[in-house]
Amino acid sequence: MWPTACDTFLYASPNGLCGAEWTRAACSFELGDLPVAWQVSARTRPDSALAEWNAYFTASLPHEALTDFLLALDARTEPAFSFGGPEAVVAAVCAQGWARDIDRPHTAALAPGLSAGISLEEVPPLVRDADPRPGRFGWQAWAEPVVGDQYLWCASFSSSVPHDLVAIFASSLSSPHPVQRSCLPAGVEGQLTVVRPGADRQRRARGAE
Repeated sequence: MWPTACDTFLYASPNGLCGAEWTRAACSFELGDLPVAWQVSARTRPDSALAEWNAYFTASLPHEALTDFLLALDARTEPAFSFGGPEAVVAAVCAQGWARDIDRPHTAALAPGLSAGISLEEVPPLVRDADPRPGRFGWQAWAEPVVGDQYLWCASFSSSVPHDLVAIFASSLSSPHPVQRSCLPAGVEGQLTVVRPGADRQRRARGAE
């Protein structure tokens, strides 16, 4: 029986090894002064009361990245087992045009324009993991369209989250392919390219004239 973190809405995988819980209503804790909205967990056994690892996401995180992370997690038969090392995460975003941090090229990367980043850092307080030792490191991701302003969203992965799963999240997050949005968040002017519906068809029609 899966215990919930906050007695809120919980989705559990059919094999009982993974779960995703909507925690925002319970105000569990914050990342970057933003309330955590989703907590995703994995266990080694369905009857285990202790999650092997946890990942936390604030509400404005691009849903494509969270969806791809959940689909990859659902496809695994052993969600608590890690494949590969931290280089896979940095390589995933650099393949999409991000740049390695000059001081930490193997554990940190930044988006063009420095509007977002991902790095291997000491995990924030309240981020839970099966390994209770202090000073553990896990992947942290964030968007900060204007340096020094409020974060747009944050994500935190505890130290035992498999690097290859984080790499899938990172690859989806850094993808340059267009996505549909009904409105744009504040503070992203100049950071995003907006394509109006039908604009591509109109350009092709003009080119055929």
